[in-house]
Amino acid sequence: MKIGVVTFPGSNCNMDIVHALRNDLKYDVVELWHKDSDLQGSDAVVLPGGFSYGDYLRSGAIARFSPIMEAVIKYANDGGKVLGICNGFQILCEAGLLPGTLMHNETRKFICKNVTILPVSRSASISADLDDQAALVIPIAHGEGNYYLPELELAELEANDQVIFRYCDENGKINNASNPNGSSNNIAGVCNVDKNVFGMMPHPERACSNDLGNTDGVGILRGLESLIEA
Repeated sequence: MKIGVVTFPGSNCNMDIVHALRNDLKYDVVELWHKDSDLQGSDAVVLPGGFSYGDYLRSGAIARFSPIMEAVIKYANDGGKVLGICNGFQILCEAGLLPGTLMHNETRKFICKNVTILPVSRSASISADLDDQAALVIPIAHGEGNYYLPELELAELEANDQVIFRYCDENGKINNASNPNGSSNNIAGVCNVDKNVFGMMPHPERACSNDLGNTDGVGILRGLESLIEA
């Protein structure tokens, strides 16, 4: 299985995800550049975290118009599997591949810490095989992670089983105290209606190694394989 990882000017988590996929999970990884127009036969594409194009205008707003995104959008619309992490999630929302938007954290402060999230969707392949009663410890690092959708669209998102992760406490309970950024319904990640495009603010690639003292992200990234098989 070949996974393409896109690097934009300002990406700073691209090598984190390359290392996790290549060294920890033993996948074949191809590195893609923002000026490329060829996904080089990737079976799945990952948009990593960082500050693409300096996050000018809005996070992900400029990256959405890069040449590689023309290929990613066509690939996704044709059923290709795409995962956006943190800034990658923001880019996918800006591109219209995922619903909603990521606003400034309610505190107006950058947040960098471990949080706990709960797998939610039972029909989305990236989360379906994860225990929906077991909270996962996954790091976050963002200033604009406050997920927002208008009320009616949010209800539709929930009804369609498009929420893949929610912020929770260490016991798996969903509450305001466990919501780090003010996201609607404690949402930490969502997918599109067709369930082939996924975005999440937490960084599973930073929780894939015993050397880091945390392997809770392995199951999430293994979900890429389930995406391809789905």
